[in-house]
Amino acid sequence: MNKFMQEAVKEAKKAYKKLEVPVGAVLVKDGVIIARGHNLRETKNNSLAHAELICINKACKKMGSWRLEDAEMYITLEPCAMCAGAIVQSRIKTIYIGAKDSKNGCVNSVCNLLEEKTTATTNFEYLLEDECSNLLSRFFRELREKKKNSI
Repeated sequence: MNKFMQEAVKEAKKAYKKLEVPVGAVLVKDGVIIARGHNLRETKNNSLAHAELICINKACKKMGSWRLEDAEMYITLEPCAMCAGAIVQSRIKTIYIGAKDSKNGCVNSVCNLLEEKTTATTNFEYLLEDECSNLLSRFFRELREKKKNSI
């Protein structure tokens, strides 16, 4: 597995431990991680607290700019519409995706916002790492079990 995707998986595992959907992201520029993020929607009671948005926000603060040109993002799960839009608006050059999201993914599964004609272009590549999809599957299986046992 790519070393940067491994770091994104570490972030996803942090979310998992907090009972958050285990999604992690890292932003890389010139071969160096400049920001990390993992889902915190439940923790913060905020629908905007997706791994990608947290990561982008940290990177913008660190870089002192909203333009993250020439940066690459490694994400354990295909971005939703909100995150795909933020990625394009941030001018991120390329994203690497660990698992597809057939219900909410907006980089080919449901739609592809990255291919829409806008002022910026973001490339993408699916790495399709088993560890990413297995982590998500295990999380939702355990969640269903907890719900079933609480009834």
